[in-house]
Amino acid sequence: MAYVADEVPLTLDEAPPKTLGVLDQGAFWANLGVSLLGFSGALYLLNPLGRTPLTLTAAVLAAVVGSLIGTVMVGLAAIPGSQTGAPAMVLLRGLFGARLSYVPTVLNIVQMLGWGAFELWVIATGAQAIFGKSVPYQVWVLVAGLITIALTIRPLGAIRLLRRFVTVGVVVAMVWLAVALLREGPSLGGGNWDGFTSAVDYVIALSVSWVPMAADFARHSRSSRAAFTGVVSGYTVAQVACLLLGILALALVRNDPDRVWDAFVAVPLGVLFFGILVLREADQSFANVYSTTMSLQNLLPKIDRRVFSLGVGVLTTVIALFVDVQSYGAFLGVIGAVFVPMFAVLAVEYFLLGGAARWDTSRHAPSRWGMLVPWVLGFAAYWIVTATPTVAWWDDRWTAVRTAIGFERQPWMNAALAAFVVSALVTLLVAAVRRRARGRATVEDRPAWD
Repeated sequence: MAYVADEVPLTLDEAPPKTLGVLDQGAFWANLGVSLLGFSGALYLLNPLGRTPLTLTAAVLAAVVGSLIGTVMVGLAAIPGSQTGAPAMVLLRGLFGARLSYVPTVLNIVQMLGWGAFELWVIATGAQAIFGKSVPYQVWVLVAGLITIALTIRPLGAIRLLRRFVTVGVVVAMVWLAVALLREGPSLGGGNWDGFTSAVDYVIALSVSWVPMAADFARHSRSSRAAFTGVVSGYTVAQVACLLLGILALALVRNDPDRVWDAFVAVPLGVLFFGILVLREADQSFANVYSTTMSLQNLLPKIDRRVFSLGVGVLTTVIALFVDVQSYGAFLGVIGAVFVPMFAVLAVEYFLLGGAARWDTSRHAPSRWGMLVPWVLGFAAYWIVTATPTVAWWDDRWTAVRTAIGFERQPWMNAALAAFVVSALVTLLVAAVRRRARGRATVEDRPAWD
C-alpha cells in the first residue's frame, strides 16, 4: 500500500502533516461526543446517588457544566500536540522523561484496548437491538472490527470522511429521535438537587477520558486555536445533546438503562435513525485503536503504524469476542482516573512554568522523577474524594484510607477537580523547590571574593 503524503506518517521519524482545520476537528469531536453508551449512561447523570433523581433543570445544568470543564481540559491537552507535532504519549517524554513516559503509555494501551473492545461490544449489541439475534453477536463484532481496522489505516482520511458525510446524518438522526421521543410524552417532573456535584463529576469523567488521546489528533491541526476550538465546541454540544436524548429515552422506559435503545427503535423510523448512530459508533472504536497504535509507537517508534493498527485491531476484536467487557468497564474507570492528575501536572509545567519553550520529546529526554509526586498525590486525592463506585476491593481500600485520615466527603466535593487542584498545586510547589535549590547551588559556586 502506497503512503499518502497528507496522511499520518508511518513512523515517528517523519513530520506530521498539518491538514486538519477547525471544522474537521469540530465534526470529529462532535461524533465522539455522541455515544450509545451515553444514552444509557444518562441514568448516572439523572440519578448519580442511586436515590432520588435530579430535577430536569439540575440534570441539564450538570451536563453543561461537566461537559465544559471536561472538554476544556481535553482542549488544553490538545494544544501541546498541535505545537510540538508529537502524539500524546510521546508528549509525556517532556513531562516525565523518555523512560518514565513508558509508565502512562502502558496504562493507556491497557485502557484503550479495553475501551476499543467495549465499543465493538456496543456496536454488536446495538445492531442486535435493531435486527434481533438472528445474526449472532460474534458476526457483528467481526464486521465492526474490520471497519475499525480500515479506518485506522488512513486516520486523517477517516476524520475527513466523518466531517463530510457522517456528521450530517448524526445530527438529523438525533433531531428526529428527540422530536419523536418528546411526542411520546415522557414524564420529566420531580426530583431534587442533592446529587448535583456527583452528576457533574460523572460528566467530567466522560469528557476527560479523552485527554490521553487528544494530542494524537491535534498534532495534525493547522493551529492550536483550531485544535482547542474543535474539541470544546464539538464535543461539548454533542455530549450535552446525547445525555439529554438519553434522559428522554429513560423517562419512557421508567429509568431502565437496559431498555433505552428499545425506546429509540420503537418510534417512527427509529430503526433507520438509530441504525445511523450504531454505524457511527465505529468512530469510537477507531479512536481507541488508533490511540493505542500511537502509544505503541512511543515504545517502538520505528515500527510502521499500519502494522500496529492491524495487530491492535485484531486483538481488540478478540477481546470483544471472548472477554466479559461489561465487568471490565469498572476496571477501566480505575485506570482512567490516573489521567486527570497527570494532565494537571502537564498543564502547569507546559503553560505556567515555561515548559513549552524547552519541551524535550526526544528518545533521550532525561527522567524527571519529581513529576511523579504531584501525579501520585493527585491520583490519591481523586479516590479519597470520589463517590463513584468501581471495583469492590479497590473501593474498600480507599474507604479504609478515608477512615484512617478522618476524612468525610461533603456533597459539594468533586473528585476530578480535587485531583486537578492537588496535582497542580504540588507541581507548583515542586517547581519552587527546584528554583530554590538551583539558587542555593549558584550562591555556593560563586568565588569567595564575590
